[in-house]
Amino acid sequence: MKKIITTIALLVVVIASAQGQFEQGMEKAFKLWGEGKNTEASDMFERIAAADKTSWLPNYYVALVNTTTSFGTQDKAQANALLAKAQNALDVEMIKDQNNSELYVMQGLIYTAWVVIDPMTNAMKYSSKVMEAYAKAKALDPNNPRAVFGEADYQLGGAKWTGVDTKPLCVQVDKAIELFATFKPATSFSPKWGLDRALEAQKNCK
Repeated sequence: MKKIITTIALLVVVIASAQGQFEQGMEKAFKLWGEGKNTEASDMFERIAAADKTSWLPNYYVALVNTTTSFGTQDKAQANALLAKAQNALDVEMIKDQNNSELYVMQGLIYTAWVVIDPMTNAMKYSSKVMEAYAKAKALDPNNPRAVFGEADYQLGGAKWTGVDTKPLCVQVDKAIELFATFKPATSFSPKWGLDRALEAQKNCK
């Protein structure tokens, strides 16, 4: 009995240590990202993902860091490399779980980045995929503010070319902001971004 208790105690210590390392690593990666060290942050998230295959969050953030970085680069070759890295990381988690709303939001964002990089070439190819990804995200979690906003934001971005009525889209932006107010992330590292972009879109609507 004493051996069993000792084994359980050691197991608890190992688990606690692993959780501690995961949390420390994630905090360090977020700090790097916050300092604008995107490559270093991405590398850190990658190392965490390699060490802890139970959490979808490290690969999710590899995808998010690289995708958001691609929006700020004018170099198409560099943007292509960033988005390829983002997609590869996301694919790892998509294979494990097809019922995570946040992963589909991330997929919608990656497709959006492809359109932004080269609208003439990619708009026709990816627009329907963007909408499909956000529709899936909303179906899995109708109260996910990033899913509601992402879908509306993409359509607002293309409204001047498509001629779509923006009023219903602005209503969805308002709805997303309401959802952000009540949204509670599952963990301290779970996605909670997007409110600032939604508020900016709301200003443009008005």
